[in-house]
Amino acid sequence: MYVTMKYSKSNVLVLLFLKEPRRESYIPPQSSRWPQRHLMTCRSSFSFCQRRVCLCLEGVEMSNYGRVINHATSVLCSNKGSMELLQLYHRVFQRFDIEEDDFWYIVTSCPRFAVVRNSDQSGSDCIIVAKTSLRLCWNYPKQKCTKCQELHLCKYFIYGTCRYGKGRRQCKFSHDVWSEHNYPLLRECSLHELQEDDLFLLLLQNDSSLLPEVCSHYSKGSGPSGQCSFGDECSRLHLCLHFIQGDCIFGPRCKRLHSVDAVGRRLLQERGLGDDIIRNVPVIYQNVLRLSTYMPTSGGSRDAPVEILSQEDRNVICLHFIRRTCKFQEQCKRVHFNLPYKWEVFMDGHWIELRDMEEIERAYCNPQNTHSPCSSPIDFLAMMRGSDPVRRLSTISSVTKPPYYVLTTQWLWYYKGENSNWIEYGLMDDKGRVTSLSSRELEESFQSGSSSGITVTKGHRVYTINFHAGHFMEHFLPTILRNKLEDTGVNHHITTWILDYLAN
Repeated sequence: MYVTMKYSKSNVLVLLFLKEPRRESYIPPQSSRWPQRHLMTCRSSFSFCQRRVCLCLEGVEMSNYGRVINHATSVLCSNKGSMELLQLYHRVFQRFDIEEDDFWYIVTSCPRFAVVRNSDQSGSDCIIVAKTSLRLCWNYPKQKCTKCQELHLCKYFIYGTCRYGKGRRQCKFSHDVWSEHNYPLLRECSLHELQEDDLFLLLLQNDSSLLPEVCSHYSKGSGPSGQCSFGDECSRLHLCLHFIQGDCIFGPRCKRLHSVDAVGRRLLQERGLGDDIIRNVPVIYQNVLRLSTYMPTSGGSRDAPVEILSQEDRNVICLHFIRRTCKFQEQCKRVHFNLPYKWEVFMDGHWIELRDMEEIERAYCNPQNTHSPCSSPIDFLAMMRGSDPVRRLSTISSVTKPPYYVLTTQWLWYYKGENSNWIEYGLMDDKGRVTSLSSRELEESFQSGSSSGITVTKGHRVYTINFHAGHFMEHFLPTILRNKLEDTGVNHHITTWILDYLAN
């Protein structure tokens, strides 16, 4: 784990959303790449077929597309509905001899799959989530529907808790997935080869009406139930929203639930859900969120992953590249560099790599230093070299990853003591006093995006650190915001610069 001391902005996860047609295994032709080649389709009222064309796609016949899509869907659904891109590819490759570029084209072109950013840099940069436009018909239980384009099935059969399907008394609602009404719909979406359990999971993560809502008030506030006034009587499920979003920085130490507790289990059981589904509910909700915020792209691409990154995220050094595992190479949107830090100066409209980077970094890691020792020194407070802006890029913060991750950046927070010496938060000062929060806890609070002040005590004094620059910005420079600790005590001064971070 690499150790440094100053702070840059955190990564931003961006998810995408797609409203798909029913032609779920149809892949549009890449006319820009093969202008004379087309995938021809015809469709009847209940199904569509792909007319075989004499065309091979780097070893994969177009007629094999459907089989690859169906197998990938089955693999996804048997793995709780989503997988990392490379994991899915390796599973599919065991059966189909398909190139990585061809597989990427399939998952980005076919509306069966949603490609979303992975917040966990330990594996692939992308998560593939199984999609479908099929839904349960809600008029069917009311016996008000005869012919529609939705499935006629017993909801509790999908939940795995229907009492009537297995006994003498038959359920008045269909338990036949392959009925005269349902089978054509499944075939139309190329889902007719899925196992029942896989199909049910696919329906659950695509139809949010089958599950209770997650309480948005539970994850806010500081009480046991957050800002939820109903507590254990709430009709919505209590789960950590940041966990569902994939950006909870506290992991197992989070005070919000990352799994279903006894109260949540009772709520889900009252809704009719079986134990097998309840065990997978947190993952299902993660996939529901991924799909609800997914947006379509204009078409598949062989050359680059589909992703939208903030400028801060683009200025993060790619962990995969340092580990020599980055799949996207030149097309990767993050910075490729062989060290977990990189120093650059802005000259002639471009960011230029600085020489003597290790010497600069060594000086930067000592909070006593305000300038680098180079012949053209860098002002670490202003992040300037003469009149030219300077920036420091790094890998993601270590608090966003488990401790066994290597090459993440561990940011240390310091304050200036009474003897003008820099003291790390959580460590003892000259008089044996310790701040109530450690450096890591401050970093976790900063990463959480908290807009309210955080209270720090030291001895009998109380201080407030506000991460929002507007509360304590003394002055603004083109590439830097200087953060100041606001002293709320009386006749005591620890006013100090909290570690500078790039505003770029």
